[in-house]
Amino acid sequence: MTPGLMHAFAGALASAALISGVAAAQDAPSGGRIQIEYEAPKNPAHQEILDAMRQRRSLETIRDILSPLRLPVALHIKTVGCDGVSNAWYQRVDGIPTVRICYEYLQEIWDGLPKRTTPSGLTPHDALVGQFLFAALHESGHAVYDIFAVPIFGHQEDAADNFAAYKMLHMFADDTHRLIHGAAYAYRGVIETHARDPKVTVPLQAFSSVHGTPAQRYYNLVCMAYGYDAKEFADVVDSQFLPESRAQDCDYEYREMAFAFHKMIAPHMDMELARKVLSTRWFAEADLPPPPARP
Repeated sequence: MTPGLMHAFAGALASAALISGVAAAQDAPSGGRIQIEYEAPKNPAHQEILDAMRQRRSLETIRDILSPLRLPVALHIKTVGCDGVSNAWYQRVDGIPTVRICYEYLQEIWDGLPKRTTPSGLTPHDALVGQFLFAALHESGHAVYDIFAVPIFGHQEDAADNFAAYKMLHMFADDTHRLIHGAAYAYRGVIETHARDPKVTVPLQAFSSVHGTPAQRYYNLVCMAYGYDAKEFADVVDSQFLPESRAQDCDYEYREMAFAFHKMIAPHMDMELARKVLSTRWFAEADLPPPPARP
């Protein structure tokens, strides 16, 4: 990764020009229980990714977003080298709830970015930040469900996707549309492929994964967003990326998730701190240069 590329990666990932509310969040009990760590990468090629994330406080941003949670135990969130495997996951390590995000996965996000702003207006920066936030909050969702013993009826991975989508819709009021579309970028490519060739096939093994298929995850994400604000996300229906047959139920799907969140998770939150965090402008536009166009 060149110095210019590193700068763009740094600026895009989490240039958290955080207001005073987040300073308070870092001093809160949950802020102290959420321990972050940038482990040294095993692959020297990932050192620039580490430096960029540390410089722009990427994990600190995730910590601050989660800080209103009244966690009864420590939660560790770290970036790690994964011996060439692109992944991110949650598990308890020696009894400690731990989220790991591989440098290989962050590299994969970068490598898959659009070379320039797409015809729909999605910038490389939006795709980068959106995918990182969605992945980090997805794994944090697993942690929250585990720590607070939230019962899950259905698939755990779908529930974690819903947690990530719900948090993104509420945390980034000024940037919701572009970050949600950024989060959906990799999945949308699958939708576009099917649109060009409706007869395209996938291996049977793809349906055995604990995760939904990319197409299912895309529809679930944009449906949640459309249910949250049908006017703001009208373009997903107008462009026929979300079928009207699904869109008509998205309001119910969003309200169902909102009810579950307020019933099962909100009681574990410091609401005064949550209001401060919700009022934070997480990304200063001037600090978010898009990655340079690649040849």
